[in-house]
Amino acid sequence: MTETARYPSLAGMPVVISGGASGIGESLVRLFAAQGAKVGFVDIADEAGKALAEELTAAGQTVLFTLCDVTDTEAYQAVIAGFAAAHGDTLALINNAANDQRHDWSEVTPAYWDERMAVNLKHAFFAIQAVAPGMIKAGRGSIINTGSISWMIMTPKIPVYETAKAATHGLTRSMARELGKSGIRVNTLVPGWVMTERQITHWLDAKGEAEIEANQPLAGRVMPEDVARMALFLAADDSKMISAQQFVVDGGWANA
Repeated sequence: MTETARYPSLAGMPVVISGGASGIGESLVRLFAAQGAKVGFVDIADEAGKALAEELTAAGQTVLFTLCDVTDTEAYQAVIAGFAAAHGDTLALINNAANDQRHDWSEVTPAYWDERMAVNLKHAFFAIQAVAPGMIKAGRGSIINTGSISWMIMTPKIPVYETAKAATHGLTRSMARELGKSGIRVNTLVPGWVMTERQITHWLDAKGEAEIEANQPLAGRVMPEDVARMALFLAADDSKMISAQQFVVDGGWANA
């Protein structure tokens, strides 16, 4: 059995996670809650979000779920304020929500571009805007923006998604400079091809399995919890002097 780390600094820490009802987000919620953090998470999947929060609360963990579309900036910032009222000012923010819907570049409309940017990039900035004042007041905090290796390895059929994910690290770098003197760290967590239910159901086939075997140096498959465990480290005091960096969890595939 693999033994994993426990981070005492995460106990009691108010944490906000977007897209927390499934996939990597669900693992983030579970692992942060298991560390004793006070977790608030949002998703558009109401039934799954409620079920997860109820399960973890019944297990004695501190978890709140609120149905929210992160592309509704005003509503999302209000939810973040609600989590702060319940748990205290957010000290770790994980901007996880995203959607890698496939698309043909020649058919992209301005409206589709704006919608994809809203779900894959815009919400991260405005979540940072919402939590930063509390972090500044506390003199500490960790912001984790979720990227993707897709733009690094030039995955086909998702150019707008890749543009947003490449820009995510620009957001990380710029906000690390803006907030660093207040003791706030900002980093990018970059997953590879993670075996979430969505990926397995929608995209993983025999050709995809062969692609992983050919390109991923490490044996095995990247699982949601592999990514979430890096987030634990980046949120904990153990990473207190790490900022403006990107951390790739992809089995060694991308050349970052």
